[in-house]
Amino acid sequence: MSSLLTALSGTRPDHLPVWFMRQAGRSLPEYRASRHDTSILEACLEPELAAEITLQPVRRHRVDAAIFFSDIMTPLVLAGVDVDIEAGIGPVIAHPIRTAADVDALVAHELEDVSAIEAAVRLVVAELGDDTPLIGFAGAPFTLAAYLVEGRGSRDHLAARSMLHADPTSWHRLLDWCAGISGQFLTVQVDAGARAVQLFDSWAGSLTRADYVSSVAPHSAKALGSVEGRVPRIHFGTGTRHILADMAGLGVEAMGIDYRTPLDEAAALLPGVPLQGNIDPALLAAGWEPLEAHAVDVVERGRAAPAHIVNLGHGVPPTTDPGVLTELVAFLHQL
Repeated sequence: MSSLLTALSGTRPDHLPVWFMRQAGRSLPEYRASRHDTSILEACLEPELAAEITLQPVRRHRVDAAIFFSDIMTPLVLAGVDVDIEAGIGPVIAHPIRTAADVDALVAHELEDVSAIEAAVRLVVAELGDDTPLIGFAGAPFTLAAYLVEGRGSRDHLAARSMLHADPTSWHRLLDWCAGISGQFLTVQVDAGARAVQLFDSWAGSLTRADYVSSVAPHSAKALGSVEGRVPRIHFGTGTRHILADMAGLGVEAMGIDYRTPLDEAAALLPGVPLQGNIDPALLAAGWEPLEAHAVDVVERGRAAPAHIVNLGHGVPPTTDPGVLTELVAFLHQL
């Protein structure tokens, strides 16, 4: 069994498994060369290109897992939602969801042709072989809903949080739809050969615990439940220390921890749960000496968990020197 899957089972493997969120992306010159003038969403739906980008960091960095190259907006595109990713802005929804009528119109959409995703996953799995697993992923229902309601990324997600309280019926219909397409997106990847999945709830940290538990958690559980018993599931969010136990309680095999919460403290909050994380991405540009010391500290704190997958506490910044990541992987494998 691969080191990643061993760790996800709750057992410590012979060496620390390492992979990085956003490892396939703008930090790699080969990624920029591959994409040329292709948009991100177009690249996600070109099987050969998506597979090539997924495999690039595995070849370069010798990480222990590939993360499928896609975007949390891809299921929305496949469901016919008018969304684009604009440079310097991120996802932009042409017609934000603000009213009950908007929700009614949205939930009539269904995930359509997923053959490009299936083909890309199969290409990746064929090249990776048995030793390096592919991780599938999807955006969590709240994060998708936040983009749909706000229309684009937001600092505090006021419109989404207001809708949650102003119209709970429409809110739950919206989240249920988001959970459905996220779950289907995960299922497509697992059916095609992904051997683990991660659900990203990038914006859940903006919620109070009470709002998360009552108005979000049941929908995340639905998305995660789509592949329950088939592959190990990792749940990750940012700024989520106050809801870590609630997130873990939705039925996952491991929890991703962002860079704000030390792993030994997370382990105390989540006894018996394998952890993933949590090198601060800022340290990647701070020079080798502080990065090495920080990496050692993260690994030592991670010993408090039954198993530890080393990752960043968020995604790889696009300005990261790829050589630093390659050196960091080799160093972590020696610890």
